[in-house]
Amino acid sequence: MSDQSTPGPPSDSSSNSPSDAPGDRPGDAATGSSNPTDADPSPTDPDAKDPDAKAPATSDPGATPPGATPVPADEPDPRRWWALAVIATAQLMVVLDATIVNIALPSAQRALHISNGNRQWVITAYTLAFGGLLLLGGRVADLVGRKRTFIIGLIGFAGSSAIGGASAGQEMLFLSRALQGIFAALLAPSALSLLTTTFPAGKERAQAFGIFSAIAGGGSAIGLLLGGILTEWLSWRWCLYVNVPIALLAVIGAFILLKDREGTRNAHLDIPGVILGCGGLVAIVYGFSQAESDGWTSTEVLSVLSVGVALLAAFTWWQTRSPAPLLPLHIIKERNRGGSVLVMALTTIGLFGAFLFLTFFLQNILGYSPIKAGLAFLPLSAGIIIGSTQISARLLPLVAPRLLVVPGLLLSAGGMYSLTFIDTHSSYPAHILPGTILLGFGLGLTFLPVISTATSGVAQSDSGVTSATVNTAQQVGGSIGTSLLNTIAATSTTTYLTAHLAAAAREGGVTPAERANIVNTGTVHGFTVAIAWAAIILLAAAIIGAILINAKSPRAQGSSGAPDAPPAAV
Repeated sequence: MSDQSTPGPPSDSSSNSPSDAPGDRPGDAATGSSNPTDADPSPTDPDAKDPDAKAPATSDPGATPPGATPVPADEPDPRRWWALAVIATAQLMVVLDATIVNIALPSAQRALHISNGNRQWVITAYTLAFGGLLLLGGRVADLVGRKRTFIIGLIGFAGSSAIGGASAGQEMLFLSRALQGIFAALLAPSALSLLTTTFPAGKERAQAFGIFSAIAGGGSAIGLLLGGILTEWLSWRWCLYVNVPIALLAVIGAFILLKDREGTRNAHLDIPGVILGCGGLVAIVYGFSQAESDGWTSTEVLSVLSVGVALLAAFTWWQTRSPAPLLPLHIIKERNRGGSVLVMALTTIGLFGAFLFLTFFLQNILGYSPIKAGLAFLPLSAGIIIGSTQISARLLPLVAPRLLVVPGLLLSAGGMYSLTFIDTHSSYPAHILPGTILLGFGLGLTFLPVISTATSGVAQSDSGVTSATVNTAQQVGGSIGTSLLNTIAATSTTTYLTAHLAAAAREGGVTPAERANIVNTGTVHGFTVAIAWAAIILLAAAIIGAILINAKSPRAQGSSGAPDAPPAAV
């Protein structure tokens, strides 16, 4: 098992690390994957590539137009930064959509006469399709080509957004949200894998991933602000329509600027793996989303979660038998990559906890308008952007990833914990602003090395599914965080109100004003208990990162000349 999964120094070798070498064998090219048992060939393996062997410096055939002069592989694409703008725009659109609709939901509910019991489907329809189909979307990108699936995802996302904005009833809105999730599952892994191949190594890779990580972490907060502006000044429908011009610009840019290899020819999709893996993820995401309203002990929630766990267990078993696995297990069995995916999932739980409870606190307790509540999250976004682009991007080429991940998560946990001291009389500048800045800065330090480490050193044929695995960790982590922490908050609030309202009644009755004060205090108490658990989860992520992520820095890899250091290019 390789322990060096971070971006390595630029290399003229075409080999991958030993853990990924099977993916490049001629016999594996058709399937786009390898048998997990072959993940670490011995030096005497005749099929294993010599790390020191020189490969012809030609570009990928799929990236060179017919009749054009091939560009040497070690020469960077002169339009790579414009390509980054296209990729970042698409990623921002997907991330914004995770929160922008939350602000518009009350207005959409009134306009379309959606019941309280059905309003969750505006969110759940998207998360089910997105989280459940990400692995399939990533593998499809590997098989047919990432640029192609990127463009198809953009067009489909724009079209489904237009349908949602024009919704005449709740069924039409639910359908459009599910379609958005389907095309987002195709778009998101394609965007990340295109970024990985466009910036293969060195400081530029760190800078590009810093921008991408800032968008991945801070885009949700920007979505809250943009959703408030569009809903308050125009209409809730524009929270969906806004995706159309963004996607069309990205499509034009993709046709002009993006390069990619062709898909793997004569490859076959792992249909049993699709059914088991996607079915299991859909069941897990649905179970957690239902737990928020039905409770963890309800028969439906327990049954669906049990089915999801059983399907994922069967999926794992099948991936060891399939000749063309949907998710080659050597991808996540590698120590640094598996640790990074786990850290990403736990970190997203904490981030969504902050969004969920601070949004309610600002609007329901402090009385902020949607726009003002959105503005209150800008320091969090600024912290993520600064931490990613100005600190992590500069240090990642020089230091080991966990020297950024662990301190970043400890800072995030500290910032989250500071929010447990808020009460009904707290002010934003004194009690909320410092914690959100610290939380954002810590997350900014964390996201870049985690995403970069998780996507480094994989074979070309596995790039899309690796990117999808990272996105799946984010999506499932967000779903779990929302339902788990909300359940903790609701239970704590109920316990508090039961005890305090009964005590007040025994002391001679409760006036309406006193009752409202007790209810607000109990609500904030529930928030702070859940936020404390979010801080504990971030602390657990820091411990896991310290134990599992042990990759060396690219500088150390270059100075040691380690033959098994994986190249950053995929």
